[in-house]
Amino acid sequence: MALAPTALAPIPGFRRLLTGRTLSVLATCLIPTALTLAVIHATGSAADLGLVLACELIPQLVLLPVGGVLADRHSPQRVAFAADLVRGAAQLAIGIELLTGTVNILHLCVLSIITGAAVAIGTPTVSPLVTAVVPPEARLRANSRLGTARGIALVAGPGIVGVLVVTIGVGWSFVLTAALFIVAATTLGGLKVTRHERPAGNSTFMKDLAEGWQVVRAHRWFWTNLVGHGISNLTAGVLMTLGPLIAVRELGGDASWVITYQCGMVGMLLGAYLAPRLPITRPLVATSVGGFVFALPLLTFAVPAPTAVNAAAYFVAMLGLGVLNTVWQTVMQQRFEPHTLARADSYDALLSFAARPLGLALAAPVAVVTGNAAVLVVAAVLVGASSIGLLALREVRTMGFVTKKETALDSVTAPETADDR
Repeated sequence: MALAPTALAPIPGFRRLLTGRTLSVLATCLIPTALTLAVIHATGSAADLGLVLACELIPQLVLLPVGGVLADRHSPQRVAFAADLVRGAAQLAIGIELLTGTVNILHLCVLSIITGAAVAIGTPTVSPLVTAVVPPEARLRANSRLGTARGIALVAGPGIVGVLVVTIGVGWSFVLTAALFIVAATTLGGLKVTRHERPAGNSTFMKDLAEGWQVVRAHRWFWTNLVGHGISNLTAGVLMTLGPLIAVRELGGDASWVITYQCGMVGMLLGAYLAPRLPITRPLVATSVGGFVFALPLLTFAVPAPTAVNAAAYFVAMLGLGVLNTVWQTVMQQRFEPHTLARADSYDALLSFAARPLGLALAAPVAVVTGNAAVLVVAAVLVGASSIGLLALREVRTMGFVTKKETALDSVTAPETADDR
């Protein structure tokens, strides 16, 4: 049977963890919009803007596996603490430059590289922190709370930056972002965590890095889902590019896309909230269905359907995504041994970070040649087929949540046998 919702209030440290990670995510969500406005105010150059944003993104793609190794080798609490402080210091430096009127694009690039590196180091620490604070039977509810908070931050972030720029200026917005990171770091100081012992042996950083990839490959249910998630993020990038263009040109203007997008955000928040309350007995079946429904808005925009239909389709798609993310994080935290979890999570984040920008970059040029409808239909087929195709795997169809009586070690997927194939 599905895990029953478990009260989180009695769990020592969870509220502190929720507060700290929410502030860190919110601060991270403020950065792209603030950087964009900072470059526009400084030079107004599209080339400069692309360069600065690339300087933040590329270190994330390169260093995410490194962040996974660090969080597995050392205390994720300390790694997250350091990552938050570094991000805070970089944002404070940008804010000071803006306030003193000495903005230099080279400086912004260097500080963006530092920020991106710190994001890569800090991202894989969240799941290990959850497993160190929350017992297995309560993790679905914990991930629901964290997912809901993350969704609110994603929705509110750009609006908050806009308000800050209008009221106090772009420079002070970076100072406030730095303060959020510093406060987030301080919440980790008093966090009571369960220490997980690493296996004895002479391990080096490079061995751990290689082992992380081996761990991913050893779990067929995991790496096949990662491929599916990558395709889902790729198609999300396609929709984020072509959806607004179609809405503005063919469906009545900006309001059409704003309505559709906001309906999707409501769906995502609702999905994260509902995940622990749904009668889910086969979590990977639920995540496959959650990925499959993302085909709906791709198809409705391909028509294109009226705004009401697009908004409803995007609501359903993002509701599925909210359930998917919450359930998937719980499965990972229950099925991987604590000393390998951060490395596994880093590869999950890597595909997500890389695939969406690729979809954003490819959608418009390809659509110029083939037309919008063709690109959207192909994307719908890709995400639908890759998601439902996962159900061909026996472990995807049969895997359940870990119950209170099971240990994390008992739940780790055993090597495949001939019967599994």
